[in-house]
Amino acid sequence: MRFAKGHGTENDFVILPDPDGELDLTEETVRLLCDRRAGIGGDGVLRVVRTRALGEGLAPSARTAERAEWFMDYRNSDGSVAEMCGNGVRVFARYLLHAGYVEGDRFEVGTRDGAKQVTVETDGDITVGMGLVEMQGSSSAELARQVVHGTQISVGNPHLACEVPGPVSEVDLSVPPVLDTEAFPDGANVEIYNEVAPGVLEMRVHERGSGETRSCGTGIVAAAAAATPPGENAVWRVRVPGGECTVTLDADGVRLSGPAVVVAEGETSLV
Repeated sequence: MRFAKGHGTENDFVILPDPDGELDLTEETVRLLCDRRAGIGGDGVLRVVRTRALGEGLAPSARTAERAEWFMDYRNSDGSVAEMCGNGVRVFARYLLHAGYVEGDRFEVGTRDGAKQVTVETDGDITVGMGLVEMQGSSSAELARQVVHGTQISVGNPHLACEVPGPVSEVDLSVPPVLDTEAFPDGANVEIYNEVAPGVLEMRVHERGSGETRSCGTGIVAAAAAATPPGENAVWRVRVPGGECTVTLDADGVRLSGPAVVVAEGETSLV
C-alpha cells in the first residue's frame, strides 16, 4: 500500500491514498500505522477517498460534503473516527496538490463536518474556512494536578477551551482529562491557553483519542474563539509547541491559516 507522511505545525498524519474506496481501514490498522515504534507514526490517519466512493452515509449537517470531489476520512491514533481536524484538512489539501489530484489555489474538501473551502496562499500557507463555531456554555476538566474551567465549543468536533493564568508549559497534560459526561458524552479535546501579548495566544492541547499533540487546528480555533469577546471580530496568532497558526474571526465565519507539508512517501505492508 502506498502512503505519505505530512504535518501541519507538527501535528503529523499518515496519508493513505484510496481514491476508489477499496481500503477496509480498521481501528486496529489505524493504531498500528500510528504507532511510533512498531508502525509509521502519527497523530492520526488521513484516508484520501473520492466522496462518491466513501461507502458511508453522512449526517444531515455534513451533506454539503457531497459537492466536494475529495473526502478527508480522518481517524484518531486510537482508531476512532473524528468529525473534523483543522490541521488535517490543511495537510490533506497539500497532499491533493502534491499528488496532482486537484489544480488551482481554491477548492473544497469534504469532511464529516461538511465541505471546507481551502485557499493556497501566496506564501505557501493553506487557509481553511472552518465555518461558524458554536459556543455552548461553560464546563470544567480535572487534569492531573488541577481543575481548569473554560468554554464548551463545537468546531465540528467538541472542545473545552480553558484560559489559565500562568504559562501553559506548567500545566500537566500527561493523563486524559476527566470531563463532565453530560456536557461531553463522547469526550472532547481540551485546550489550555493564555494571552501572552496583544493578539497572541499560547496553547497546548490534549486531543480525544490521541493524547497531547504538538498542535490541533480545531483546538487552535476553539482557543481563539474563547478568547474573543462575544460579537467582536478578531485576528489571533496562536502559538503551539509545533509552530504557529493564524485565526480570523468575522461575520463570514472562522478561517484557520498555517503551514502544511508532505515530508515522505513510501510503501507499507501494514495495510
